[in-house]
Amino acid sequence: MANKTIAKEPLFHVSKRTETSTLRQILTRVIAILSGLILGGLICLVVYGKSPIDFIKYIFEGNFSPTTRIWELLKGTALLLGVCLALIPSFKMKFWNLGGNGQILISALATTACMFYWGGKIPDGLLWAIMTVVAILAGVIWAVIPAIFKAFFNTNESLFTLMMNYIATGLVAFAIKEWGGTNSSGTLNPLKEGVLPVLGNDAVLTILVVALLTIFVTIYMKYSKHGFEISVVGDSENTARYVGINVKKVIIRTLALSGALCGIIGLLLAGALNHNVSTSSANNMGFTAIIAVWIANMSPLLTIASSFGIMFLTYGLGRVQQSFNITNDAVLNMIVGLMYLIVIGCVFFTTYKITFNKKQKQTVVDEAIATKTTEKKEVKKAKTSKDKE
Repeated sequence: MANKTIAKEPLFHVSKRTETSTLRQILTRVIAILSGLILGGLICLVVYGKSPIDFIKYIFEGNFSPTTRIWELLKGTALLLGVCLALIPSFKMKFWNLGGNGQILISALATTACMFYWGGKIPDGLLWAIMTVVAILAGVIWAVIPAIFKAFFNTNESLFTLMMNYIATGLVAFAIKEWGGTNSSGTLNPLKEGVLPVLGNDAVLTILVVALLTIFVTIYMKYSKHGFEISVVGDSENTARYVGINVKKVIIRTLALSGALCGIIGLLLAGALNHNVSTSSANNMGFTAIIAVWIANMSPLLTIASSFGIMFLTYGLGRVQQSFNITNDAVLNMIVGLMYLIVIGCVFFTTYKITFNKKQKQTVVDEAIATKTTEKKEVKKAKTSKDKE
């Protein structure tokens, strides 16, 4: 009977919290990040014999000293945040879009093609408009293809979007080879015609555009009808159909939005920052953004903090590696993984709670006592039999 009771009533239940304050979510993440930094410092102490204080000092130096690095930090944060904003709608709908890299690459390729063929041949204002439209359209097409197959044939969107990344990479490599004009590293030389305008420095335009996108996505997801439909489809497609929502339309429309946002990031990378395209232009931001979105619990505003934290850690560890003369970055990669694990673990406990079953705990205790009593009786019985013999 005791075993049956245990099977029916688990020792504890994991349930979603009804509400978690924004302050608590922020504090939890801050504590997790600080814990990760301390752990990283201790690992460097054990492995390299370096001071944990120096580890933390170089983390900050890598982002703030000299002051020009602050702009690099803000630019990297803006780019990663832009990709996160592209993934949030699809993830909220439980469409696991792993094709961010491909959507960025194909958009950057389209932008570069416009600059390559029309740069200096048509007015810059007209070219910028064409570049914007073409980049967004390329991203939309690349995202909508797997969305159509998911909507009508229920294909696996994770594998489909992942494979689209490889196709985009191949197309970029083919275009670079066809265009020629590559440098010693095998990438296309920066183009001088048709580049987007510079506002102060090359980071300002990117930061302003992504700031506007953040406001747009926040309003879209929280206050628009489309955002509501995304949430309903993500919770239950059957419920969505029951209340009259066209699920296929929502899937395709949402992925079109994701692709368009990735298209803008591809436009900024090729047109404003790199002035060319390479197979590494996306810099794996499509995958890094998945971590940032998950840490932020798919909140556009919290994603600002998670994107900043990830880029802060990335640039800081680069400085640590340089200052400690570390040639093998395996340990630093391990530190990054552990820090992500700590933060994600803390996020889990802000999203879910563990409730222990008191009755079950008592049942387990009673069973343990009964088992121990039985063992004592058997030992006593065996001893008595032995004495009689």
